[in-house]
Amino acid sequence: MATARRAWRLPFVVAAAAALLVLLLACSAAADDASYDDDAGAPRTPGCSNKFQLVKVKNWVNGTEGATVVGLSARFGAPLPRDMHEAQKSFAVLANPFDCCSNLTSKLTNSIALATRGECAFTAKAKTAQAGGAVGLLVINDNEELYKMVCSENDTSINVTMPVVMIPQSAGKKLKGFLDHGASVEVQLYSPNRPVVDLSACFLWIMAVGTIVCASLWSELVACEQVDERYNQLTRKDGPNTGTNYSEDKEIFEISAKGAIIFIITASVFLLLLFYFMSSWFVWVLIVLFCIGGIEGMHVCLVTLLARIFKDCGQKTVQLPFLGEVLTLSVGIVPFCMVFAILWAVYRHASFAWIGQDILGICLMITVLQMARLPNIRVASALLSAAFVYDIFWVFISPLIFHESVMIAVARGDNTGESIPMLLRIPRFFDPWGGYDMIGFGDIIFPGLLVAFSYRTFPYLSCAFPDGWARPTCVAVPGSLYIRAYCYPWLGKRRPA
Repeated sequence: MATARRAWRLPFVVAAAAALLVLLLACSAAADDASYDDDAGAPRTPGCSNKFQLVKVKNWVNGTEGATVVGLSARFGAPLPRDMHEAQKSFAVLANPFDCCSNLTSKLTNSIALATRGECAFTAKAKTAQAGGAVGLLVINDNEELYKMVCSENDTSINVTMPVVMIPQSAGKKLKGFLDHGASVEVQLYSPNRPVVDLSACFLWIMAVGTIVCASLWSELVACEQVDERYNQLTRKDGPNTGTNYSEDKEIFEISAKGAIIFIITASVFLLLLFYFMSSWFVWVLIVLFCIGGIEGMHVCLVTLLARIFKDCGQKTVQLPFLGEVLTLSVGIVPFCMVFAILWAVYRHASFAWIGQDILGICLMITVLQMARLPNIRVASALLSAAFVYDIFWVFISPLIFHESVMIAVARGDNTGESIPMLLRIPRFFDPWGGYDMIGFGDIIFPGLLVAFSYRTFPYLSCAFPDGWARPTCVAVPGSLYIRAYCYPWLGKRRPA
C-alpha cells in the first residue's frame, strides 16, 4: 500500500537519471560574458602599454538614446574616464575611405571616427584618424568578438592621444546604417570600475551550498524519514529484509566505479555532438528536457513539502487510468508545475526569467541528488577524479585541439541566439557592466553527491559534530564553490568546475 500511496512520479524518472546526469555534466561550465580585463599574451612597447578595458559606448540617434554597446579599448591610445559624467559627447562620422588606411576626405574635426577592421594595422588607422582631427576611433570588428588591438612589431613608438575602441560587428553595422541615412549620431565613451565585492556571487554561492545542504538533509528535515541503516559504513550493507523493494520504492540510481568512467566518456561524446551540431533546434531540445526535468523536480519537492505540512492531504488518494492509485495532492500540483515551466520557457529572455530558471534548476538538482547515489568512497573517488580530468581537458586543453574551448562554446550556445539553461544564474545588481554570475549544474551536483554520501555514511558523525569524518567534506565543498566564484575570474572566461 505504501507504494500505491506514494506521490505520483513521471514514468521515465528512474530510466532518465543516468541520461540526466550526463546532460548536466556536459553542460557544467557556465560561460560568462566578457567580464574581466585580460592582459595576457599581448606585448607592451613604449606608447603601447595600456591595459585592456571594457568600454561602454553610449549612443544617441537624432537625440534619442539607443542601446549601450560594449567595446574593448586598445593597447595604445588615451585612457578613458571612469565616470559617465566625466566623458564628453562627440558626433560620430564615417571615415572615408571606410578602412581609414589612407588620407581621409571626410571632416573628422572634434568627432569620433567610425571605421572598419582590415587592410592596415590598427595603429595606422588611429594615426590616420588622429591626423584628420578625430578625438576618438571606433573600429568595427568583422565578427561579434572583442578582438585585442595591439601594436605591430614595426611600431616602436606610438603617439596616439585619443581613445581607440573596438565594437562588435552588429553594433557597428547599426551605427553605420544610421549615418548612411543621414541621421545625427552622438557617442560617449567611458570605462566604469567594477565593485570590489561581487554581492551577486555571494548570493549564487548561498544558492549552490543551500541546494547541496537541502538535498543531503531532505529526508530528515522535510520527509522525516529514518536514516538508511544500510549506509552506516563505507560500503553499503544490505539488511536481511532489504531485497529489491528499497530501490524500487526509493527510485534510487546507484553509480558504480565502471559506470562512473563510462559516464564521463559518454558525457564527452555528448559534449562533442553539441559542439559540432549546435543549432537553435538542438538548444530547444535541451530547453524542453530542462522543462520536463524541472516539472518533475518541482512536483516532487512541492508534494513532499505540502504532505509534510498538511498531513491530511498527504493521505488522500485517487484512482487514475494507467497510473492506478496516486495522491490527490500530487494530481493537483502537476498542472501548476507544468504552467510554471511553460511560462518560464515563453519568457526565458525577460529580465526576470532567471528567477524561474533558478527555481526549476534547484528543484531538479534536489531530485537528482535524491535519485542518484554513491555506494562507497571508491566510486566517489573514481567519479570525482574523472570529472576533474573531464573539466580540465574540455576547458583548458581542448583549445589546443579544436582551436577554442569546447566547454565554453557549448555553454555559450554559439551562433544559436539561445543559451543552455542547465545552470543557476543571478544578475550582477551592483555591477555597472551588468551581466550574470552563473554556475553550471554539474558544479553543484557532483560535490553534492559526495556530501550526501558522507551524510548517509556517517549520519552521527556529520558536520554538527567537531570530530565527524564528514566535517572536512562539509567545509571543502563550500570552500571549493567559493574559490570557483571569486578566484577563477583571474582565468578569464575559462572556469573549470
